[in-house]
Amino acid sequence: MMERNAILLAGKKLLMTSLICSSVLFAAQSEYKYEITPMISGAVTEGNLDLDRNYANAGLSLGINLDEDSMFDQIELGFLQTLGDVDYKNSTSNTSVSRFFTNLIKEYKLNEKSSLYALAGLGVEVYGNEQFSNETGPFGNYGIGYKYKLDNDMAIKTDIRHLVSLDNGNNNLIYTVGLSIPFGKKAAPEAPMMKEEPKAEPMKEEPKVLDSDKDGVIDSMDKCPNTMSDVSVNAQGCMKMVDLKIYFPINSSVIDENYTHRIKEFAEFLKKHPKIKATIDGHTDYTGTEKYNLWLSKRRAESAAKALEKYDVAADRLTTIGYGETRPKATNKTKEGRAQNRRIEATISK
Repeated sequence: MMERNAILLAGKKLLMTSLICSSVLFAAQSEYKYEITPMISGAVTEGNLDLDRNYANAGLSLGINLDEDSMFDQIELGFLQTLGDVDYKNSTSNTSVSRFFTNLIKEYKLNEKSSLYALAGLGVEVYGNEQFSNETGPFGNYGIGYKYKLDNDMAIKTDIRHLVSLDNGNNNLIYTVGLSIPFGKKAAPEAPMMKEEPKAEPMKEEPKVLDSDKDGVIDSMDKCPNTMSDVSVNAQGCMKMVDLKIYFPINSSVIDENYTHRIKEFAEFLKKHPKIKATIDGHTDYTGTEKYNLWLSKRRAESAAKALEKYDVAADRLTTIGYGETRPKATNKTKEGRAQNRRIEATISK
């Protein structure tokens, strides 16, 4: 009983360590709801188990990706089954071993392609032929792993797991290699709804003036008529800043096809005014390190520039710059505010 309590205490200490690490490292979030991972593994048994020291397994796991506000990134459900039977030492007997497990996973992003992850959870191991203290029962496990994302959104995963029987304290070491296949892509974030300022009613005695492009400058003083929507203009009605209203999922620099009309509209404006140049500004929320956010914001700006070039906007008319998390337009304390901050804008110059 004392040995079992010591094992449980060690598991609790490991879980607390994982939580502390998660508060200071950058957590990764997936653009998919699920991932399925076929895997192969090896097992190294404790010496007193009277089993072959090494044997092979194969199995499958299902990862359920959690929301970005969750403390953990994924719940893993899976199983491993020995490839053939495992021999008992000093005996003619053998046994199959099946293990079923549920783990909580926390992922720590290294760059856009690779990340580390920690896991901890519980399971049950089933022996087809129980002998020499090898008995069916529950186990706790914890481990660390490495994940490398391929260009097709699949990923190679490898990890090492320490399994401890909760009945007798027996130990097994499991090392796995698998191919993660994501599915169930999450919908692109919708553009945040902005509250409209109430429009002042015109005084009845004032004559009606026209502002055809609704930029705040009347037509008689507007030197740049027909400006596109959602722009900041100077006193002559010419654009200074364009809010392209293009937003990104967390950790992504890929422009969703739902925003194609905004890219096309801005490209048409630039082609109508060939003397105008634009600086594309990329922004992030405050999730992650300053260095990573600066790099990610630059990638977002470059993605927008490449999209404009596809509509025949000359590359020498576009400059890209990343501001990282330094210029939020909304609070970073809420999910909605962070969604507004993951954006791109454009500054106009001649």
